[in-house]
Amino acid sequence: MSIEIAAAFVGLILTLLVFSYLIGDNPLFRFTIYLFIGISSGYTATAVWHNVLVPKLFSRLGDINQLMLLIVPLILSISLLAKLSPRISWIGNFAMAVLVGVGAATAVGGALIGTLIPQAEAAMDAFDLSGAQGSTILLRLFEGTIMFFGTVLTLAAFHFTRGRAADGTAKQNRFTEGMARFGRVFIAITFGVLFAGVYMAALTAMIERLSSLINTTRQLIGL
Repeated sequence: MSIEIAAAFVGLILTLLVFSYLIGDNPLFRFTIYLFIGISSGYTATAVWHNVLVPKLFSRLGDINQLMLLIVPLILSISLLAKLSPRISWIGNFAMAVLVGVGAATAVGGALIGTLIPQAEAAMDAFDLSGAQGSTILLRLFEGTIMFFGTVLTLAAFHFTRGRAADGTAKQNRFTEGMARFGRVFIAITFGVLFAGVYMAALTAMIERLSSLINTTRQLIGL
């Protein structure tokens, strides 16, 4: 019970220190932020050590066959330590290039498989009227039309190719420009919805913290 009370008391103090930012930036708030960053970094380093380095690298060094497969990633990992010194930081450039290349390929593949293809499938499935009856058919057609044109117009908003007029100035097709304008409306609506979601999440977190402050204060007073 004493450990729970101590944990609740620490949480109360840290929450008050974070809320101190409401009166302006101050050393107490910065101390809390530094503490949070330090704990997060320590937790990440511990997770990497126990979940990545030990099971996937060090535990396999005793096997010569595994060692032959791990020698290249091991060398690349060690070369990254050269980034700690500006004089020899160039040694880790190749490993950094590999990390950036793999990360970019993973991001592009994830965007294609996880976003673009499902979005296209969802736009096509919206016109699937199997099993729909009466007013449901009109509702599905309306939803499918909005989704289809929203996707097309949003993509048109990112079309920046421009032609050349007779006087040499850059000129974009009026039809494409009109589509881009409507696409920016869809983008603005999407950003508005996302902002509302983030705001509601932040508000929920604040309510939870205030409720925790009240409950912790009651527990401490009850002692």
